[in-house]
Amino acid sequence: MTSTPLTVDPAARPVDAPGPRRGLGVGELRLDGGFWGRLQETNARATFQHCLDWMERLGWLANFDRVADGTTGPDRPGWQFSDSEVYKLLEALAWEHGRTGDPSVDATFRKLVDRVAAAQDDDGYLNTCFGHPGRPARYTDLSSGHELYCTGHLLQAAVARVRTVGPDDRLVEVARRAADHVCREFGGGGSDGICGHPEIEVGLAELGRALAEPRYTEQARLFVERRGHGTLAPVALLGPAYFQDDVPVREADVWRGHAVRALYLAAGAVDVAVDTHDDDLRAAVERQWARSVERRTYLTGGMGSRHQDEGFGDDWELPPDRAYCETCAGVASVMVSWRLLLATGDVRYADLVERTLYNVVATSPRADGRAFFYANPLQQREPGADVLPDAVNPRAEGGVRAPWFDVSCCPTNVARTLASWQAYAAFVDDGAVVTLAQYAAGDLRVEVAGGELVLRVDTAYPHDGEVRVEVRSAPHGPEPVGGSRAVTLRLRVPHWASQEGGAGATVTGPDGVVRPAAPGWVDVAVREGDVVVLGLPVAPRFSWPDPRIDAARGTVAVERGPLVLALESVDLPDGVALEQVRVDPAVPARVPDDVEHRDGAVVTARVEPLPEVAPGRPPFGPDGAPPESEGPPEPAGSAPVDLPLIPYHRWAERGPSTMRVFVPTV
Repeated sequence: MTSTPLTVDPAARPVDAPGPRRGLGVGELRLDGGFWGRLQETNARATFQHCLDWMERLGWLANFDRVADGTTGPDRPGWQFSDSEVYKLLEALAWEHGRTGDPSVDATFRKLVDRVAAAQDDDGYLNTCFGHPGRPARYTDLSSGHELYCTGHLLQAAVARVRTVGPDDRLVEVARRAADHVCREFGGGGSDGICGHPEIEVGLAELGRALAEPRYTEQARLFVERRGHGTLAPVALLGPAYFQDDVPVREADVWRGHAVRALYLAAGAVDVAVDTHDDDLRAAVERQWARSVERRTYLTGGMGSRHQDEGFGDDWELPPDRAYCETCAGVASVMVSWRLLLATGDVRYADLVERTLYNVVATSPRADGRAFFYANPLQQREPGADVLPDAVNPRAEGGVRAPWFDVSCCPTNVARTLASWQAYAAFVDDGAVVTLAQYAAGDLRVEVAGGELVLRVDTAYPHDGEVRVEVRSAPHGPEPVGGSRAVTLRLRVPHWASQEGGAGATVTGPDGVVRPAAPGWVDVAVREGDVVVLGLPVAPRFSWPDPRIDAARGTVAVERGPLVLALESVDLPDGVALEQVRVDPAVPARVPDDVEHRDGAVVTARVEPLPEVAPGRPPFGPDGAPPESEGPPEPAGSAPVDLPLIPYHRWAERGPSTMRVFVPTV
């Protein structure tokens, strides 16, 4: 396969954080088709314009125009946080222009920035919902107003611009003025308030690093330290944990309350901890991550099991059918785990990033990039109701992807994440170790100690487990001494890649010798011309829920590589309902023969008849037996049948259906 020569704009390099590891700049890795390359192209071709059109149509963009021309009033359209969706789209466009250099993307970006900048007040304040004629006064509703939340997303958009074109940019100047305003209003000697929705913390920390401005980092630190003291006004039926305002960040042992808020706060706390060398704060987030992943995270990587507060439940409270698993929580989870990965080098963070990207982030957008899931349940009991194809839809509707929501945070969050996906794929450690944390076909060109390393990665992962890495160029130095080489290539072997029967991962080194590779990091010393091949076992496998998860006891799930699989009603025999199916785990799951399901699995199951129940009878019988049924007894079960499962990220692409990830066993 040939590839286009890769050149890297110096402005597209990352802003280095303290410590031995640095992530890639947006221009250092170019994807070339494959799973993520195709999603990225669809994102650029369809999703950006889709989001722009909806925000124009609903008046969210015109809100900025009305502030600029002084025509604001009580009839402002959109929720109080709609400005943030414009900023997330700006961030996505900034990453996309940095990735491709497309002048039309940059033109769209600049036109949006002009409208946003025109709405900024002389003192740097920028918000279309508060502080203008006919609108509430500034910072009069810190619990629910989202003013600082919106500013945080503005700052993150500016960081994307710094990292792709440099600091001399109009949006960056807008962000500087906004950040300066926040520091004046909420810094030492100012208000000691915090925002009900964390985000300003991570925005300030990122901008402080990008512009080498310690005032912004210090303000982010102040916001992190102020949280957890019950200062926010309560919201009906929701306590201070909803805002993470019940326990100081340093003292918390687990994430709780609104999942997106908790995760954005954690991301900001990691940034602050790293930049201020605060090991205790970082250790607190690591502790929270460990317990939350162990006891409050779904198989898909989804977080948040409660609908009423879009939040985490208690330990082991993970009902598949009532899973909320908001798409934005998946994006935020990736943000936290990536930061902890760079801070610690611990492979488990990369493993969760992979699981969440494939099974939450990739699940949300429809194949055409113009409709999305907001929530991501692991079981759908009734086929999803038809969505309104040309209107705003309720945010938590499950079963059918919707083109837009009344709270449409997920489409723009997906857009910015896909546009910057390559930034999560690799990092450089100590200047001489290049780590591939995620696998996708493409070209990598990165500066290392002594020169430049150029890699070509060829893979059909996750549908195929072979990852072939060719070293196109490497620093030239003296001849190796004792077999050592100047550059180390580090590959990730996922935690699931250890199977019984010798079917685990392997690495074929430059010497052509195939060696077993245990889960974790595998280091290979390389030089120009070398080829390294990683082989990962992507055969289907059963995954069992922890017995403490009441809602999933007696069931089993099927995974294949990093993909969680699902049984969908459209693949059942005629007349068979999903609740009749029982998987036989004594028969191994197998790779399908047919093309339609080639990336899924086949399981052996039995179809159990469901008895007719007399009207009005309760759903429980004596001694734990089912209620008596009318009519003659039915046979205990059918003959074995083979049923296909599909990747969870593809469910509901063939129309409304029922679905489940965890299937009862025989």
